[in-house]
Amino acid sequence: MMKVLKYFSIIVFIAYLSLEPSIFAQNNTKFQEANELYGKGEFEFAIDAYQSILETGEHSAELYFNLANSHYKLNNVAPSIYYYEKALQLNPMDKDIHNNLAFAQKMTIDAIEEVPEVGFDKLYKNWVNAYSFDSWSRLAIAFSVAFVILFLIYYFSHSSVKKRLTFVLGFISVFASVVTLFMAFQKFEFDQKNISAVVFDKSVDIKSEPNNASSNLFKLHEGTKLQVLDSVSNWHRIELPDGLTGWIPSKAIKLL
Repeated sequence: MMKVLKYFSIIVFIAYLSLEPSIFAQNNTKFQEANELYGKGEFEFAIDAYQSILETGEHSAELYFNLANSHYKLNNVAPSIYYYEKALQLNPMDKDIHNNLAFAQKMTIDAIEEVPEVGFDKLYKNWVNAYSFDSWSRLAIAFSVAFVILFLIYYFSHSSVKKRLTFVLGFISVFASVVTLFMAFQKFEFDQKNISAVVFDKSVDIKSEPNNASSNLFKLHEGTKLQVLDSVSNWHRIELPDGLTGWIPSKAIKLL
């Protein structure tokens, strides 16, 4: 039984890896050249090299992470936080990204206390956000591929023991495929409803209404992350982690 479970895990893992995009499939030469520039301390040139890869339409957590590291070395507060956040969108569980983001956030001026979430909602959100939409989708496809392989083994096998085991594992694969597909859609909807942004202006006044003539509510500085609730013309209605809301010029932030 343990041996069969081991093979089942290997099948799912191989199927998942076959769907996982790799930085080496996306302009590996340029990526290595950018890494060499970073290693030499030529961070501005490294940034240009990483950006040139992004301009080709290629994206990966590794690419965003290295780009953020380059900006961090130059004390570029907003870009470093922005690209760490982009990396987390693709790889939410990476500890290095979380650690480096925490260091970058120490360079920000605004000290905003986040309102803690409790109960089932927090647990559910943490579960949904454990992986990106792409990762949940790849897991769903991987379990589907595993089911097909197990079904073929079941169909062509003459051993009653193997048939029972592959039937059970096939059922588990179908169940896991449905669950991960559901989580992929939940993650997609969550990301659509929770649009984040990073302040890029050195400082910006948050207004009570979407116009310059309205009163100032408070001031934000570069690197602060916020949620975008609504958009009107060249303004965004935003909310901070502590619950404060207001209007900010669109040009002052960069959407994630």
